[in-house]
Amino acid sequence: MSDHQDDDRADALFGALADRTRRDILRRVLAGEHSVSRLAEHYPMSFAAVQKHVAVLERAGLVTKRRVGREALASGDVEAVRSVASMLGEIEAVWRGRVARIDDLLAQPTAQPTAPSATPSEQHDTTTHTTQEK
Repeated sequence: MSDHQDDDRADALFGALADRTRRDILRRVLAGEHSVSRLAEHYPMSFAAVQKHVAVLERAGLVTKRRVGREALASGDVEAVRSVASMLGEIEAVWRGRVARIDDLLAQPTAQPTAPSATPSEQHDTTTHTTQEK
């Protein structure tokens, strides 16, 4: 799979998971096969709206549907969920590496800033002022 296809797949997966209702539908169908009409009973929306949510999950590859008579039965695809977990794991590894590098940088001792040394003429001026004050 090319990087572009991987990005398209990630967009579809995370886009589908961006909605609370779709995440809940996915949890339900991962636990067991449900008819779309049975799923619709759990939400304060029309059957058609739930059907559209299921279609988004199906296009993303998170849900598969099969027909039994007049009913469409939806079930979750565990492998697709694992691929989401894998993508998140890769992102987590990148960020953990960055945080570790920052921690290493912060743990390094820093040199204490020193006062700039006076030039010979400045040292002379100080001596002159001290002599004049006396």
